[in-house]
Amino acid sequence: MSKADKTKELIIERTAGIFNTKGFLGTSLTDMSDVTGLTKGSIYGNFKNKDEVAIEAFKFNVQTMNQLFSSEIAKRTTFRGKLLVYSEVVSDFSETKFPRGGCPILNTAVESDDTHPELKHKAQQALLGWKDKIVVMLVSGIKEGEFKAGQNPEQIACTILALLEGAIMIRKLTDNQEYIRLIMKSLKDYIKQL
Repeated sequence: MSKADKTKELIIERTAGIFNTKGFLGTSLTDMSDVTGLTKGSIYGNFKNKDEVAIEAFKFNVQTMNQLFSSEIAKRTTFRGKLLVYSEVVSDFSETKFPRGGCPILNTAVESDDTHPELKHKAQQALLGWKDKIVVMLVSGIKEGEFKAGQNPEQIACTILALLEGAIMIRKLTDNQEYIRLIMKSLKDYIKQL
C-alpha cells in the first residue's frame, strides 16, 4: 500500500465516527483535521471534497456494522439462528460494537433524505442490500422447512429492519437501553413464530 493510500485509509477510519455522530452538515473541516491530526490541505490533497470523505466514511461504517453481524451469523447453523443474531447483537447495542454514533444507515438516511442525494442513495443501497440478505435467509429457511411456507420474505425482511432501526432510534433518542431490549424481545418472538 502506498503512502497516499495509507493516508486516505487513515482519514476514512478516523473521520468515520465524526461523520456518523455529527452528520455531513455538522462535520467541519476542522473536525476532520482535529481527529486525523492532518492539515486541511493534506485532507483535501487526498480527497476532492468533503462529500468524497463523507461517502467513504459512510462505506467504512456500513462495512464495520456488516462485519459485526456477519461474524456472528457465521457461527450459526440454522436460518432461524442466523436471523436471531440481529436481535441479539442490537439488544446488546453499544458504541463499542457498532460504529461510533450508532447505525450509519439510520443516521445517514435521516440526515440526507432531503439534503444530500448522493449520501441518500448510498444509504438506500446499504439498506436494500441488508434487506436482500435477510430475504435470502428467509427463502432458504422456507425451502429447508425451518420457516412456514407461504410467507412473504420481502414483508418479513422489511418488518425486521423496521424493528431493528426503530429500536436503535428509540434507544438513542431516550438513552434508555431497556427500550431496545424490550423491542428486541418482540423481534425474537416474531422470528421464533415464522
